[in-house]
Amino acid sequence: MLTNVIGMSLEQQLVIEENFSKAFNKESLRESLKSEDFEVYNNALKVLEFSKGDVVFDDGESPKGVYFIEKGTAKLSKSGVYGKDQILRFCKENDLIGYRSLLCGENFQAKAEAMTPMKVQFLPSDIFLRLLENDSRLSYAMLQKIAYELGESANTVTFLAQKTVRERLAEILILLEQKLGTDPEGFIKISLTREEIANLIGTATESAIRLISEFKQDDLIVVEGRNIKILNREKLIKLGHVVM
Repeated sequence: MLTNVIGMSLEQQLVIEENFSKAFNKESLRESLKSEDFEVYNNALKVLEFSKGDVVFDDGESPKGVYFIEKGTAKLSKSGVYGKDQILRFCKENDLIGYRSLLCGENFQAKAEAMTPMKVQFLPSDIFLRLLENDSRLSYAMLQKIAYELGESANTVTFLAQKTVRERLAEILILLEQKLGTDPEGFIKISLTREEIANLIGTATESAIRLISEFKQDDLIVVEGRNIKILNREKLIKLGHVVM
């Protein structure tokens, strides 16, 4: 679930993301690693491209490495008891995916699917683990990233248990805009079906459609097909009790 960490400001989140992107790039690794270790890393690194709808990795699949998103957006989802997919979170440029299962020594517990065309840096498992062992700056950045995402997961319980569906929709819209940004016309940089929105806020598709219509009538948002633009951010923040 895409949620915010209570008490963590946007600035703090951006610092954590920036620290990781600074530590996990060629120039930084070239400086911090021994020349032979850097060559091993550089030779193992592969650039992969995915079209919209392609599966980057599947639930239950054995991890072969980690995926650093250079361009594009992906969604992580998990199939429920009745076969319905639950969206866990969205990942964008400079996000690393696939590392949790690798570090735990288990198969992937979610599916990663391209929401847009994607360009990804793939690093095999053994090379990634070797980097963590040899680069303290990267290891610390990973600890920060893991702690942040653990906080996101913990807050999901509060999000689903204590907020109304209306409050959840307001919060999700704010956080999607914060996480993914907007295009030149101000629309959030992701196209979501009504079913996907319902999935995110834990309600029926019919309820999501009704709430979106109400938000439009209240001049909180503009909707063009699957694209949404926030008109009144302050009211949505207040409505969703979002901590910024």
